[in-house]
Amino acid sequence: MRFSKLFIPTFKEAPKDVVLKSHEYLIRGGFIQQIGSGIYNFLPLGKRVLDKIKNIVKEEMDNAGANEVALGFVTPASLWQKSGRFERYGKELLRFNDRKDNAFVLGPTHEEVITELVKANVKSYKQLPLHLYQINLKFRDEIRPRFGLMRAREFIMKDGYSFHASFEDLKREFDVMEQTYSRIFTRLGLDFRAVFADSGAIGGSGSKEFMVLANSGEDTLCVCDSCSYGANLEAATRVKIISQTEAPQAEFAKFHTPNIKSIEALAEFFKITPFWTLKAVVKKALFDEGKSALVYFFLRGSDNLNETKALNVVLGANELVDASEDEIKEAGLIPGFIGPFALRNLTNSPYIYFDSELKDEKNLICGANELDYHFVGVDLGAFEGLEYKDLVEVQAGDLCPVCGESKGGKLYFTKGIEAGHIFQLGTKYSSAMEATFLDENGKAQPFIMGCYGIGISRLLSAIIEQHHDEKGMIWTQATTPFCVDIMVSNIKDSAQLEMGEKIYAALNAKGIECLLDDRIERYGVKIADFELIGFPFGIVVGKGLENGEIELVYRKDLKKESLKVADFTQLIMQLKEIVSTCH
Repeated sequence: MRFSKLFIPTFKEAPKDVVLKSHEYLIRGGFIQQIGSGIYNFLPLGKRVLDKIKNIVKEEMDNAGANEVALGFVTPASLWQKSGRFERYGKELLRFNDRKDNAFVLGPTHEEVITELVKANVKSYKQLPLHLYQINLKFRDEIRPRFGLMRAREFIMKDGYSFHASFEDLKREFDVMEQTYSRIFTRLGLDFRAVFADSGAIGGSGSKEFMVLANSGEDTLCVCDSCSYGANLEAATRVKIISQTEAPQAEFAKFHTPNIKSIEALAEFFKITPFWTLKAVVKKALFDEGKSALVYFFLRGSDNLNETKALNVVLGANELVDASEDEIKEAGLIPGFIGPFALRNLTNSPYIYFDSELKDEKNLICGANELDYHFVGVDLGAFEGLEYKDLVEVQAGDLCPVCGESKGGKLYFTKGIEAGHIFQLGTKYSSAMEATFLDENGKAQPFIMGCYGIGISRLLSAIIEQHHDEKGMIWTQATTPFCVDIMVSNIKDSAQLEMGEKIYAALNAKGIECLLDDRIERYGVKIADFELIGFPFGIVVGKGLENGEIELVYRKDLKKESLKVADFTQLIMQLKEIVSTCH
């Protein structure tokens, strides 16, 4: 391809209101063009990258035994109403009526459509397992689209759905997809982690996210410094903390603690560490139809509540917000002195939870539900019917739950960009939509489902966030639009132009994707565009040709190397060997 014939509108200046480098460089490099809030056109270079990503994903999915389909972008609202998500999904679901007043949605995801498809065509366990996937357009009406392709309203996604007769077979496919996704992101040249994650609005019992490691990532990841363990903050766990300080020994008693309302003040008052105190965190849960209730979470004073974990334990709640002091007082409690003793009788609340690490713990100090009093010598093992849940937010330096006890692996935080997510859905959608098959005994059973997504268009941004410098993009070798940019320094110099054409023809004949920059532009413009656009290799045919040399530029570190052109056959062999990593 010749630069003069290819539509590549490049720009020197960064667009306004751009935060991420990927957003800036993809626009400046002529890969994408914004036409609306969170809506982008893909120009020729961007389309080439998209196609390369799609081809890798398709190849690996096909090899894993999945079947490609193409589902409708517009979905009847009745399917979403049947699953219960039409109202619950929120305003991000774009709803509209056609001229006949039939209700539709623009699909942000296709669980309902695929379940209806399989329901109509799969009747027996003999037809299972089945895995269908598509690479298609999606729309999510983000309230604040930003960061370019990273959080767009219209986007391209690979979404796959598997159907099984047993949970054991679902787990098998889940593991196959974890391996398949790992191969995809490895082939794309990305540094990534597969991390345990919260299932969120999709639902299901277990999920993993594939996170591209980048300082600009929106998600905080908790990873081990010794093994491959990784998790989103809301799903991270740790080895149970054991205090290195001596426990405060005391018989159970009520103790006068005047004006001691905080964990810090309580620890100072008793000359102990916060580890031995019991912290009460009171939230207000918001439910459908405007209903709400106070929820009580207990954890060690040295720990913090993870709000996503907390929300997940309150069944049916849509959101947790801080409870005000007035709301706490209306419940008959005193802020700063809340404890578990008689709490259910005082509040009549069904929502009282204790962090799992507190199970049967002793020698604790907690509020006495009375102004200026705390209990000492508290033994939670003496309580009956306490509900223990994983509530704690893991902290940097905690021991890894996989290798911490044996190898001493410690957890640390980093940032990541979500590029893929796999779910074990179970029967959430099949039960709601009455999608069943006949098992070996002839009984109707709901399909057991899995769901597997990759953000195809956002991968352009993720790759650049991980691979760029102050001059521009640095494409990975599997995703670069072209492998080599051949720059003729002075297009009016017949010798330079002839050599550029000759190299271009020879490399193309070897199957190497080349772009010949034959524009009537200064050399400075051409090298600046090469650095911005980020092809792995550049060949400069310039004044050095008078001495029988051309210059090879490595985009990764901008290192330059002079090559002799006297033996042209040898030159092409040498170039082919160097740039063959693109193929």
